[in-house]
Amino acid sequence: MSFRIKINPGAYEVTAAEGESIIDATLRQGLLLPYGCRCASCGACKGKVLTGEYTRSDGDPDLLSEEEMAAGYTLFCQAVAQSDMEIEVEEVIPTGDVEVKMMPGRVARMRKLAPDVMELHVRIPENQKLLFFAGQYMNFQLQDGRHRSYSLANAPHDDEFLQFHVRLVEGGMYSTHVFEKMLEKDLLRLKGPMGSFFLREDSERPIIFMATGTGFAPIKSMVEHAWHKRMTRPMHLFWGARKRDDLYMHELAQQWADEHDNFSYTPLLSRPDDGWKGDSGYVQDLVLKQYPDLSQHDVYLCGSPTMIHAANPMLLEHGLDEHRLHFDSFEFANDHAGS
Repeated sequence: MSFRIKINPGAYEVTAAEGESIIDATLRQGLLLPYGCRCASCGACKGKVLTGEYTRSDGDPDLLSEEEMAAGYTLFCQAVAQSDMEIEVEEVIPTGDVEVKMMPGRVARMRKLAPDVMELHVRIPENQKLLFFAGQYMNFQLQDGRHRSYSLANAPHDDEFLQFHVRLVEGGMYSTHVFEKMLEKDLLRLKGPMGSFFLREDSERPIIFMATGTGFAPIKSMVEHAWHKRMTRPMHLFWGARKRDDLYMHELAQQWADEHDNFSYTPLLSRPDDGWKGDSGYVQDLVLKQYPDLSQHDVYLCGSPTMIHAANPMLLEHGLDEHRLHFDSFEFANDHAGS
């Protein structure tokens, strides 16, 4: 049994198989709706059901207010059609040649960028090419059927290797494996590209990037893609961390600022080390101090759920158009096995 789903009625239509989430159905048929974690933790896939019946798992109760649920809003990564439906979302992007697929990969290089951050360079078969949007992520498929998600740190044109920044999570099953057992030449199973967090190239607005920790990885992909496309839009990166070592590619970000007139870089620490002469505090507070009016900006956030959950309402209160807010929350795996 399958059901027809009309999206922003009159614009797009897909068919959902029995038991298939709306996000999975649209991805399978070449349409990208907003989504992030796919486990009802981030809220990026929130949209409105106009007509039709469906089942759902509401996930984090803070993601949907009672008023929103009463108005028909749900999380499309969890919603499964039980009849033909009509839905409404903020953005629909045809993916063209960018398609989600499974592929093998081999670890070609491992390098510690910080005591708790490992850079992986992964080579995929020469007869396969991964097309992706700058900022998307890949799933590392585990033998037991679970997966771990890591953002691509390389720009789409820089495709000799797929690059990932893996942070060691205390008690994290897979990140511990990466640091203690993974070796160069190990084989991996990858699925992707995934996610709706990527650089929108059709805008000319100034960009503010906000990152914490390894949230720098997809920002790196976006910025290097912007250079490749010769974009001249003003860009300002705010990268927050606890201590200096957590700014594991500080020199690269500073190099961007030194070499490009349209790029600014502001690092800051929440627990400054002795001798730190830069800014301190939290990313969202410093952004709003420097940019109290965000009505003419695009903002991209990536990193800790704490930062993103705190920042999003604050940014909107300072004039940011909700359609110009893009974020990727690095949620831990639900099984508490780490990242």
